[in-house]
Amino acid sequence: MSEPLNPEQLRSFTPLNVLSEQQWRELRSQLVPQHLLAGQLLFRQGDQARTTYYLLSGELLLCGADGQEERLQAGTAASCHPLSPSLPRLHEARALSDASVLALDSATLGRLLTWRLAYQDLLLELAGNGEDTEWLERLLENPLFTKVPPANVRAMLERLHPIDLPADSRVLVEGESGDCCYFLKSGRAEVIRGADSARQVLAELEIGACFGEEALLSDQPRNASVTMIEAGVVLRLDRQDFFSLLKAPVVDEVSFGEAARLLGNGAQWLDVRLQDEYERSHAQHSLNMPLQLLRLKTRLLDKGKTYLCYCDSGKRSASAVFLLSQLGFSAYALRDGLDALPPIQRDALLCESGPGYLARSGGRTERSH
Repeated sequence: MSEPLNPEQLRSFTPLNVLSEQQWRELRSQLVPQHLLAGQLLFRQGDQARTTYYLLSGELLLCGADGQEERLQAGTAASCHPLSPSLPRLHEARALSDASVLALDSATLGRLLTWRLAYQDLLLELAGNGEDTEWLERLLENPLFTKVPPANVRAMLERLHPIDLPADSRVLVEGESGDCCYFLKSGRAEVIRGADSARQVLAELEIGACFGEEALLSDQPRNASVTMIEAGVVLRLDRQDFFSLLKAPVVDEVSFGEAARLLGNGAQWLDVRLQDEYERSHAQHSLNMPLQLLRLKTRLLDKGKTYLCYCDSGKRSASAVFLLSQLGFSAYALRDGLDALPPIQRDALLCESGPGYLARSGGRTERSH
């Protein structure tokens, strides 16, 4: 088993030292040392693999095309930078002693760095204009926003409508239709379901929290109320802006063929319909987590796994993917749901009994809606 990486050492590497905690979590599957024996080649001159290497331990020899050699020792200032980062590689790298390196996918790293630096520029710009950016910093730490382009965030900030609210005022009312979502800029608020003796407090919202989006995604009435515990400010984002600026880049949809490929790589079906719908027809080996219970049940899910959400129309699964993305899970929605599958293909798939295929319980042929 590989020894655990030293977080302090990782944060000494440039430009990894600008990444947020959430971005480090996104890279966690790649944070595994690659061991080299003395004399072993790491890469050749001219290599074009899109991999970024950092020296963790030991000593390497870098040889340039002109024959010039450089010995690189772990722990030195020079080792805090990527090894021969230009492509094609300008050097050959070989271990002079037993060594270990960190190998990161360059495309993923580039995306994370671009996102982080762009947001840093935005925050500095707003702070320079005298604006309080604490709520925005906390908002951008939400895993949801790792998928939202900085240009969309800028546009979103221009379209937000601030509303000052006193304590005990209701922002959302359970059962009402939804035409917008909100962000909590200041103050405290709680999410409540039911009334009187059946009243249940589901959560207290933190500054930067997004709420009210589930009704937009599912096109259903609000499933809970939100009340201000103390005076504060909420920012309203209208339905059209929510869909164009946030949903589009965040809710990843896949065809059934693409889902099958992901299943082959260890993904898991997640049925977000009601239990009786699930019992009438469902994906074999799927998990059933009805949308209204998903937030409460996510503690049972594995953040190292990819989830394929489905329902009949695709609306509930889109809402589930948005929610899971906010909580740091990797998730996709089956595009347009089960009802969009061609009848012949759908019936053929429903007859399959192998892992990962949609199968009807007990061989029944009725469709669930």
